[in-house]
This record gives sequence, structure tokens and C-alpha cells, in this order.
Amino acid sequence: MTSEEGASDNADFTPEEIARGRALRRAQLPWSLGSRATGLALLLVLGLTPAGAGLVGVFGHTWALRVLGGGLGLVVLQQAVSLPFAARLRVVRVRFGLVTQGWGGWAVDVLRGLLISVPLALGALYAVYGLAGATRWWWAWAALGAACAALVLSWLAPVLLEPIFNRFTPMSPGPLRDALLALADRDRIPVREVLVADASRRTTALNAYVSGFGRTRRIVAYDTLLTTATAREVELVVAHELGHVKHRDVARGTLLGAAGAAVGVCLLAALVSRQPLLDLAGADRFADPRSLWLLAAVATLGSALTGPLACAVSRRVERRADHHALELTADPAQFVAMQRRLTVANVADPDPPRALHLLFGTHPTAAQRIAAARSFPTGSPASPGLRT
Repeated sequence: MTSEEGASDNADFTPEEIARGRALRRAQLPWSLGSRATGLALLLVLGLTPAGAGLVGVFGHTWALRVLGGGLGLVVLQQAVSLPFAARLRVVRVRFGLVTQGWGGWAVDVLRGLLISVPLALGALYAVYGLAGATRWWWAWAALGAACAALVLSWLAPVLLEPIFNRFTPMSPGPLRDALLALADRDRIPVREVLVADASRRTTALNAYVSGFGRTRRIVAYDTLLTTATAREVELVVAHELGHVKHRDVARGTLLGAAGAAVGVCLLAALVSRQPLLDLAGADRFADPRSLWLLAAVATLGSALTGPLACAVSRRVERRADHHALELTADPAQFVAMQRRLTVANVADPDPPRALHLLFGTHPTAAQRIAAARSFPTGSPASPGLRT
């Protein structure tokens, strides 16, 4: 039996809901894959031929100007080739009722993303090529810098980056806020505040998360979730997110990300310093910023190849957070209801094809999560909470 045949037997979703989720997946897939393939093709063409070196060389002979021009070109060209696909994906999601934001707001968000990515990319490139021109041990210092940057950005993102794209307001005092704080308290997780994100300005999708570390930790719920789900379902979504904190998934992920960044830089250095690759790229040595497109091409190819492994790790982490939510709330029936609501509201395919899920799925499928909830022991008493 194929995955899609199995989905049709799922009694938790009507045939119309399954068909709608499947239709959205099919409509999005060509544009999503097309964006990935086009972006990678651009990098390979400019990174493994002298064309990329020629583009960088236009900006003069000094390394600083070459890094500036090459870095700007790298970010802008990648954005340019991905933009038509992103726009088409938006059209698809509008058709399925998932988008509430106008084209003007979407364009502003794209611009905001560029204003963040350009300084980060230029900072990284200046650091790498500055070190490469100064010491033969540049790769070791760059690896250390990449690890530190991963740690710092993970710490600062909730405070500095999240407010750029969303407005957050404190949740009004009341039973739901009290229940969410009580959940965190039973989990022995200190939470500074409960915030509501104005996600409805962009989407009808439902979500919640816990972000920050230590004194900056806060529970964040989409306003769409609060206006659509029952109070108990909101609790269960937050209980899942608290599971990530309880198992130190964010801290562990940050440390693993930092270690991965360091190892990745070392592997990149070993590859982009090989003369055959530099010859293909039209650069005499790596310290010449004309190798910039080669660096980006190898990094992106490596990321694409390791993507399925990262997805497998993510699915395991998400399953553990689901189990934690069930243990914390002892309410598998409402967990099933919550998963059903999220799947229908987000127009997700409850049981996508196995190959696609293995390659790109970061969470267990809705069918898998519901099955896990139904197999969860129900003997323990339910934790106190809202039942409306």
C-alpha cells in the first residue's frame, strides 16, 4: 500500500480534507523544488566556471572591494532567481486561503530579509577572506568564528530578529494565560512571559513556540491559534513546545549547530583550497575573493546533501516533544483533536508519500502523530488545565 492509499483510510480526516491537503502539496512541490534546483544551478554554474570569478573581478583589484561587490552580487542574484518561485508559491497558498497579507506587505518582508542577510553575509565573507589573506591557519580561526556566531545568533534572534517580522503583545490575564504558565511551572521551566504574535497579518496557519534562553524565555502563541483552537488544544501545542525546552533541544541544537558550523568550515576549507577546483573557478588561490562563488557553491551543495539527515534528526526530536506533551497533559484524546485541527487549518497532507517525507519532512506526519497518541497509555490522571 502506498502512503497516499493509506491516507485515504484515515478516519480522522474527511476525504475532502485529505484531498485538499494533497492538492496543496502537489501544487507547491514543483515550485519549491524548482527554487532549490535553480538556486543550486546558479551557484554551480558561477562557482565551477570562471564566470563567477569574472563577476567578482569587475569590482576592482583590492580584496575589500571584491568581497563587497561579490558578496552583494551573491545575495542579490540568489534572491533574484528564487523570487519568481516564492511569488508563485504565494499565489498557490493564497488560492488555498493560507495567506492574508497583500503583495505590498510581502515585498516589505522580502526587503527586510535582504537587510538582514546582506550584513550577515558580508560580515562572514570579510572575516573569511581577511583571515585567508593573513594566516595559513585561517580555517581554524574561521571555524571558531562560525561556532561563536551560531551561538550568538541563537541567543539574539528571539530578542532582535523576531520583532522585525512580527509584533508581540502580552497575553491578557485570564484562565488561558494562567493555564500556560501552570504548564511551564509543572515542567519546572521558568518562563518570563506569554506573548501573542500577530501572525494573522500574514497567514491563517496555526502555531506556537517557546523561544529565548534563561531570562529571555517566553511562550509565544499565534493569534490565529488563539482564535481558532480550543483552550485545551492551545495547551497541548504549548506542552509540545515545552518538551523541546525540557529536553534541552534548543540548547543542544544550538551547540550541535555551532559544532556543525565549525566542522563544516573545516571541510569547506579542505575542498575550496584544492587547486583543481580553484582552476575550475578561475581563481589562483582561495585567498583571492574571486573564489567566493566556489565557496558558496560547495557550501550549498553540502547543505543539500546533508538535508535528509538533518530532517531525520528533526523528526526524532519532534516525536520526543510529542511524547512529552502527552506525559505532561495525559490527554491523548485532545492531542488527537489538536493534531487534526492543525492539519486541517494548515492544509497539510496527513500522510504524504514516504520518499518526500524522508527527504524533506521535519516533523512526523499527522497520521503518525495521531497513531502515537492513540497508543499512549491513558492510566495516569490528566493534569489540571482548561477543558473548554
